Amino acid sequence: MKILVINCGSSSLKYEIYQMPAKQSLGKGLVERIGLSDGRICQEYNSTKYEKVMPIPNHRIAFEQMMLALLDRDKGILESIKDIEGIGHRVVHGGEQYSSSIVIDADVKQAIQINGELAPLHNPANLTGIMEAEAIFKGIPQVAVFDTAFHQTLPPSAYLYGIPREFYDKYRIRRYGFHGTSHRYVAGIAMQMMKRSPENTNLITCHLGSGASITAIQAGRSIDTSMGFTPLEGLMMGTRSGDIDPSIIFYLEERGFDFHDIQNILNKKSGLLGLSGISSDLRDIEEAAKEGNQDAIETLDTYAYRIRRYIGAYVANLIKVDILVFTGGIGQFGVNMRKRVCGRLENIGIHINRELNNSVGANAGIISQDYSPISILVIPTNEELQIATDTYELITGGVLSDFAESVEQ
Repeated sequence: MKILVINCGSSSLKYEIYQMPAKQSLGKGLVERIGLSDGRICQEYNSTKYEKVMPIPNHRIAFEQMMLALLDRDKGILESIKDIEGIGHRVVHGGEQYSSSIVIDADVKQAIQINGELAPLHNPANLTGIMEAEAIFKGIPQVAVFDTAFHQTLPPSAYLYGIPREFYDKYRIRRYGFHGTSHRYVAGIAMQMMKRSPENTNLITCHLGSGASITAIQAGRSIDTSMGFTPLEGLMMGTRSGDIDPSIIFYLEERGFDFHDIQNILNKKSGLLGLSGISSDLRDIEEAAKEGNQDAIETLDTYAYRIRRYIGAYVANLIKVDILVFTGGIGQFGVNMRKRVCGRLENIGIHINRELNNSVGANAGIISQDYSPISILVIPTNEELQIATDTYELITGGVLSDFAESVEQ
């Protein structure tokens, strides 16, 4: 069975084809600059690359270009449109309605639309992708995989804010969390690597990239996560501020910054970029730090400190922690940052092996000392594969993920 995985954004369309149940990627592509005259599609299949530049005025044209690339006689991935037997969509926000992936029907589409007010930059585009796929792949089952779903097991103590309850009851303001598909995927891989079962294992998973979040997982269920009502809360990120005193917003307003200025600053001009004044890319900041740039040094220290603070809090709430996972662009490739983060956590049972940390590099592996009570793992995330797996399981009724099966039981 071939599964098409789609991640439809406001100006881009990412896609990948998986052969299931083998979990083999057959090829992937990206349509970008949707809405502009110099749109571009790039598709990789084996050692061949399909590239084209043309006007892509809307998502309908983007999907048409995707199909032309997929079915190209020389560089395509599919022989026929009928090869696709299921489609999995990344959808950012499922609200409180969905705690797992689901086959898309009219009710699901309506829920995605309603939850668009909680994720106005993402859900409308995700829904557009679903509608366009329906028009092309008539009658083929589609599945929605929500970024928020994994975190719907948070207890009220973790998802409620200390504001008037009517704001939760009336406006749905609560912690939702994001990156759930990634956290769920690496937790499952960690179970396989350590030959453990979810029901007697507690983990802390660190998805560190341009967006970053940390999740506490107890017996297979998310019980706390750093992102909140929006992805702005939590860790300092590439350009997002993460946690700040809310009064800073009022303070800036009193000094002439309007709402849109502040929103833009906190989301696009803060984090690693804003604090360092150099870049949102950790590698650039590390290079500057090596040259003695004090702002870069302080930025690296602050970033690592914020991560340690969340890890420490989750260790306290989980009581027993078995595994700490690093994933995402920084978590996977940031050898030095992993060392920075773990370097002061020995008092809570996290002992990194620096030689293993260096030798594992960006590959999957164990980087803790043999005597470390908490095992430290590096696991490359693969949200697309998790989406393909969910889609296959829902369409066929089979189970490919031991982690998901154990949690449901």
